[in-house]
Amino acid sequence: MHFALSLHPGVEAELYPWPDARAGRDRHDRSMNKTQVVTVRGLRKAYGNRVVVDGLDLDVPAGEIVGLIGANGAGKTTTVECIQGLRKPDAGILRVLGYDPVTQAEELRPLIGSQLQHSALPDRLRVGEAVDLFGTSRACHGGELLARFGLAERRRSAFGSLSGGERQRLFLVLALLNRPRLVILDELTQGLDPAARRNVWAAVRQLHEEGTTVLLVTHEMDEAEALCGQVIAMRAGRVLDAGAPADLVDRHAGTATIRFSMPDAPALLDQVRRLDGVREVERAGARVTVRGTRPVIAHVGAALVRWGPVPADLTVHVPSLEDALLNLVGGPR
Repeated sequence: MHFALSLHPGVEAELYPWPDARAGRDRHDRSMNKTQVVTVRGLRKAYGNRVVVDGLDLDVPAGEIVGLIGANGAGKTTTVECIQGLRKPDAGILRVLGYDPVTQAEELRPLIGSQLQHSALPDRLRVGEAVDLFGTSRACHGGELLARFGLAERRRSAFGSLSGGERQRLFLVLALLNRPRLVILDELTQGLDPAARRNVWAAVRQLHEEGTTVLLVTHEMDEAEALCGQVIAMRAGRVLDAGAPADLVDRHAGTATIRFSMPDAPALLDQVRRLDGVREVERAGARVTVRGTRPVIAHVGAALVRWGPVPADLTVHVPSLEDALLNLVGGPR
């Protein structure tokens, strides 16, 4: 795990010596600028014959919450491990807060706080001891962080006695302890109950309000929609699409679906078919399905109100980021 010690001015590192690095830099000069906390160009990482990250480009602007989303095996965790200097890429250019995470890991490490998917501490180490061990002169008040994440009463408990959710919360405390400039969170709320999950979301939003940059790896699409200003959808080590969650939904899952039951009413269905944004109207017995743009929800609802009693089994499916991701990963490679 990485923890923030002090602030250092960014320095320009030498480029990686790999043969394709020069071409990668020339091809992507447009985003190598000071507004990016993380800039990745042409990142490649393979384990034997298995390519995990394949020519990845990635930007994380200062002060933003950026989410990496995708199925297991998409290369998300390997990507953030390369960004932190925990793994050496096979090719590519990386800049994190102005540093090269391969050659300048020691300078970079104090500026990053991270909560990784497979973090661990010695079983006998107590919660309070962990906070004291990793705290520095820049540290927040450890007791306040423990209280915020519901661990104040576990301060004297050994790490080995904590539940999975309590361990997740402790790693988040340690990631935030030293006021990092960049926080990397991998499966942030895995194992947390709904109340604890909302508390963690509130803490991440507070980080954002304070100007901290957050790179979030998550399988939870509602989490990405709730927290992220931008998301990057990955598959097989490549970027499929990137943008604001709402933009990905518009591009890849823009169809809303309204279903209801109604006795034979051809005049109503004719009226519904003529509504702006309606793409399809299907009838199977008494069951009617209407598909169209999201504003269609309001138009169909208004038509049903005008027609008579609103059907009791009326249901609406609003397209979500999960729908967009499923459509993306299900498409052609």
